[in-house]
Amino acid sequence: MTTAPDDPFVTHRGLLFTVAYEILGSAADAEDVLQESWLRWAGADRSRVRDARAYLVRTVTRQALNRLRTLSRRREDYVGEWLPEPLLTTHDVAEDVVLAESVSMAMLTVLETLGPTERAVFVLREVFDVPYGEIAGAVGKPAATVRQIARRARGHVAARRPRVRVSRSEQQAVVARFLAALHTGELGELLEVMAPDVVMVADGGGIVTTALSPIRGARQVAEVLATVNRAALESAVVWLNGAPAARLAFGGEPGAVSLELADGKISRIYVVRNPHKLTRLDHPAELTR
Repeated sequence: MTTAPDDPFVTHRGLLFTVAYEILGSAADAEDVLQESWLRWAGADRSRVRDARAYLVRTVTRQALNRLRTLSRRREDYVGEWLPEPLLTTHDVAEDVVLAESVSMAMLTVLETLGPTERAVFVLREVFDVPYGEIAGAVGKPAATVRQIARRARGHVAARRPRVRVSRSEQQAVVARFLAALHTGELGELLEVMAPDVVMVADGGGIVTTALSPIRGARQVAEVLATVNRAALESAVVWLNGAPAARLAFGGEPGAVSLELADGKISRIYVVRNPHKLTRLDHPAELTR
């Protein structure tokens, strides 16, 4: 994209990327949506655009919805579990509680259970506080219908989202303890950091060998983790999707681990090993509201 520094598209690019990423769960697809949206913006009659921000958000939402409907069909053929693409983020994202929660792996996986229109409506209303009238224009539904969709989506998300907010310091401490236990491979240490009903979900995309379905229960998860080749394991605590998480290397193969906590224990483990989803762990993503 070649744009002037003061072009509204440049000014709002972080916002537009965040909208697309939250609707799609994929940074690569979000970038494609921004490219398509830029082409439409470049060809627009700017004299008829009263609010550039609203216009651009509407354009990005429409393009993201089109792509999401296509991707939904592709994901039916995905090998194993599909997880969102993890992003390296800065501490600034964590300071915005609403933004950090909205891009967390836990929330993004909940959003995957919504239909495309429901997801777009929820993201625009609950995260970005877009007026119902503007959302209606973006999703092609009457404002009254959008209100109903928003109410239904809120209820759906509320029933599935993590109920307890965890401080970043507590999250960081548990991630460090988890990595220490992973490096020792001791079952007792692994069991100590996990809730009895912990669930581990892994995404290898059929490229890297991982469990094809969720593993449930502390004993079962610990036994799988204890088989990791510790001599070839490298790890570091990093900030992913607005929270402390782990970046791993298994014998040179990259990986990313995000943890969901409840009562000081790990309740859910998200492991991304699909290399196509691990290309954005060197430079922080620009996420903003």
